[in-house]
Amino acid sequence: MNQSRIPDPETRRRSVERMREVCRQFDILNLMLDETIALAEADIRNSPLNAYRLGKIKSPAPENSQVDA
Repeated sequence: MNQSRIPDPETRRRSVERMREVCRQFDILNLMLDETIALAEADIRNSPLNAYRLGKIKSPAPENSQVDA
């Protein structure tokens, strides 16, 4: 039966360095995603359609709705 070998210190150091770099890249990606989500949520909050759906504004009146007397 094969026994697993403990890698030498240099191999472990390189592996740890690569893992830290991957974690750093994931942190950057998560930050970018958080910023994108925040921008999308702000766009949704500021959308006239969203305000209409929430009843904050009345339905837009047609421009030609005035009656000539």
